[in-house]
Amino acid sequence: MRVLAFRHVPFEGLGLIEPALQAHHIAIDFADLYQADTALPDIAAYDALIFLGGPMSVNDDLPFLRQEMEFIRQAVAQRQPILGICLGSQLIARALGATVRPNATKEIGWYGLHFTEAAADDRLFHGLSEETVFHWHGETFELPPDAELLASSDLCRHQAFRIGERVYAIQFHLEVTPEMIADWCAQDENSGDVRELEQPIDASFQAPRMAELSATVFGRWGEMLRLSGPDSNVATGDTGVVERAKEEVQKVRKVEKAEEVGGGDHPTCPQCGWHNTRLSHTRSWLDPILRVFSLRAFRCRTCGNRFRVVWHASRE
Repeated sequence: MRVLAFRHVPFEGLGLIEPALQAHHIAIDFADLYQADTALPDIAAYDALIFLGGPMSVNDDLPFLRQEMEFIRQAVAQRQPILGICLGSQLIARALGATVRPNATKEIGWYGLHFTEAAADDRLFHGLSEETVFHWHGETFELPPDAELLASSDLCRHQAFRIGERVYAIQFHLEVTPEMIADWCAQDENSGDVRELEQPIDASFQAPRMAELSATVFGRWGEMLRLSGPDSNVATGDTGVVERAKEEVQKVRKVEKAEEVGGGDHPTCPQCGWHNTRLSHTRSWLDPILRVFSLRAFRCRTCGNRFRVVWHASRE
């Protein structure tokens, strides 16, 4: 089993997530799309995706962030498990239709966290009630459709959510070690945040407990991957987004008008099953030729598949 982790800066890595996954014999590859000329990975070759943190905002107009949000949408459609940490959680939220905005105050350092009632039955967080954990963020997310809130803090209500059984977004940092925290405080990209702190961060505070929490939470995530792999018969509770996708496929005969194309109907993507607003007409110099043969080209914005269909004039 192998997962792909997306990094956004050199100094924010997996931390304590890595040994938790290795304990379940899960291999890890990295994708550094923030580096110029990095080849795009084939996410279908992996059993799960991890999106890590970074000092940038999901609202920044950065091509690699747009690409990662497209990967998130593809992974949801393909029922791949996803784990997002801090910036990664915000990428998941925005990719699935939620707003990411500045929080009322920056939350940097050690702050209390309380888990919701929904977390009591959650596969990752069951048995947890209140903890003091590490935070470093200035923005927060609204909850996407079908998301279940799992954790909150006094300074930021939306700290973690789950969609179905495969998508987890975690705003706080359980993965950090004292060395990681000290390194973050020394980075130029974080100097503005550090100058605003009322007192220095004690990097070793709660270190033993953080190690325990990471081993528990990320170990459970690793176990979940093993149990919900392609050869597993374990039910995964695919309600929410994936179930809505299936319903859309069943309704394919009830074709709706597509506003993006400015008229005309949308077929169903033969690869992932999406239709209507998830498809966009591919306009090119080939259009006149294709129309001679009653063909029209489409590109699926969920999985990226390009395909052609027979298109009768009566559908215009």
